[in-house]
Amino acid sequence: MEEQNTVNNYTGTSYDESNMIHLEDMEHIRLRPGMYIGKLGDGSHADDGIYVLIKEAIDNSIDEFRMGEGKVIEVDVKDGKVRVRDYGRGIPLGSIVEAVSRLNTGSKYDSKAFKKSVGLNGVGTKAVNALSWKFVVQAFRDGKTRRAEFKQGKLQSDTGIIDSNEPRGTLIEFEPDNTKFENYAFHDDFIEPLLRNYCYLNTGLTIVFNGTKFHSKNGLLDLLTENLTSDPLYPPIHFKGDDIEIVLTHTNQNNDEYYSFVNGQHTTHGGTHQTAYREALGKTIKEFFNKNQDLEDIRNGLVAAVAINVEEPVFESQTKTKLGSRDVNKEGLSVNKFINDFVKRELDNYLHKHPEVADVMLQKIQASEKERKAIAGVTKLARERAKKVNMHNRKLRDCRIHFNDALTKDQEKNAQIENTCIFITEGDSASGSITKSRDVQTQAVFSLRGKPLNSYGLTKKIVYENEEFNLLQAALNIEEGLDGLRYNKVIVATDADVDGMHIRLLMITFFLQFFPDLIKKGHVYILQTPLFRVRNKKETIYCYSEEERLNAISKLGANPEITRFKGLGEISPDEFRELIGENMRLDRVTLRKDDAVSDMLAFYMGKNTPERQNFIIDNLVVEEDAADER
Repeated sequence: MEEQNTVNNYTGTSYDESNMIHLEDMEHIRLRPGMYIGKLGDGSHADDGIYVLIKEAIDNSIDEFRMGEGKVIEVDVKDGKVRVRDYGRGIPLGSIVEAVSRLNTGSKYDSKAFKKSVGLNGVGTKAVNALSWKFVVQAFRDGKTRRAEFKQGKLQSDTGIIDSNEPRGTLIEFEPDNTKFENYAFHDDFIEPLLRNYCYLNTGLTIVFNGTKFHSKNGLLDLLTENLTSDPLYPPIHFKGDDIEIVLTHTNQNNDEYYSFVNGQHTTHGGTHQTAYREALGKTIKEFFNKNQDLEDIRNGLVAAVAINVEEPVFESQTKTKLGSRDVNKEGLSVNKFINDFVKRELDNYLHKHPEVADVMLQKIQASEKERKAIAGVTKLARERAKKVNMHNRKLRDCRIHFNDALTKDQEKNAQIENTCIFITEGDSASGSITKSRDVQTQAVFSLRGKPLNSYGLTKKIVYENEEFNLLQAALNIEEGLDGLRYNKVIVATDADVDGMHIRLLMITFFLQFFPDLIKKGHVYILQTPLFRVRNKKETIYCYSEEERLNAISKLGANPEITRFKGLGEISPDEFRELIGENMRLDRVTLRKDDAVSDMLAFYMGKNTPERQNFIIDNLVVEEDAADER
């Protein structure tokens, strides 16, 4: 039968050999950057692509340190440009161009050269190169050096191998391509935690960031101490072994909280190792006390961290935030057995040798058990109610990615889940506008009815008694911890007015009270909503402040139309489609040790009404005085 062109009946376009296009490595990265670094962004969020570029450039230097080569890494970020210099072995000079420009090329496939590396997919610096306006790589080895410069992934110059008196190592310099990362800017607040984590996970490593030294003497113990936002009930327990390090303590916060790492990579979405660690802790503690305690009570208030090294790790997405590996090494030692055996041996011995710690731990578990039993009846009824309520019609408009449960463990789906979010809205009008505008594949909407309850000072019983909180918890699937979290971003989307601000505070209070790790792990955001729309016949500008409004008027000139938005319900679905797209404005809710959460909540959400009233009056006076001075 003679081959014919196939014509699409719907579009009339042909589909034959002429439609087949081959892209070179760098071209493919530039055409599909999301496959390699996740979202692009402009640097206003911690997960924006420009920070992934920094991480990919540094990962190679970290791998050198982990192989015992190079104790200092210099990182300089200035004027939108990045410089990373390590003092490891240096890229082999004869392969320097291929190492940064040809996919699936690198020495990390050879386990003799890199035994426990993060970057085993041959992509890292290639993605940095392809997505940079200018990229430089230079290696120093044995009195020789070679330097190559690229522009948007294309080689511009190559010095060849020449003499040098510089110390050995590798230099990477890059400037992100502003045609991909529009109006980008680096923020130290997002870079510093990344560098600190590198130091926590690599004891003895020093990273010099813009002249400031980061160093850790106590590894994960330092990490846990720096990240605790509630006082520990006993000094953190810390163990180190071959290819594993763990630390844990209990606090009076609700739920359990984990930090997990693989080969120095912060697996923010957990994975097989975090699940194994969580199970091993619960099982070991339960067996030690031999009191048939519920695992929920044992884990309540637990804050812990685990770091393991794995040969040839398998991650569930290119951004490496969730481990999928089942084995630790090529001999088939399972992650579960490796972690369980270590935790069982070390923690059991420790508790026998430190009865004072065991006593405090037992008191915490018994207190959690008492609270759980006190609300057992309410909890059971609430769970049943949550199952019976048709949330898809009443409260939750889910995204399609979650409709097929059979795909839960599919790697492609897990990668897509990183892009999921749920908007928590006030009222039907706002939720209706967002629902009509959203990306139905990855964006869900949960509608609040009026103002949520102020949960400060209340017990977890309220989570189940209050319909709003109970259904929200069920929608997020966080009752048993973050492992089941169904959305990467939880976005509070309220009006830009006093009532909207109040609802934001009430929602953040709820999360701080009962699910603080949801905030700590960077999952909670506030949607910035525009105050004004300024437009003429050719252009529309959405403004989020008075200053932006004035700038827009100046730009458009000639009496543009100005609209003041009073609520989200006033914004049409077509307009919302742009506002909640890839570049929507989000403010991440952060939580740090020095935030003094208990004191902060007591002051702003407690019953000290006169104190708050005086605070508001005093600050209003200051603002009025400042206005008079102007």
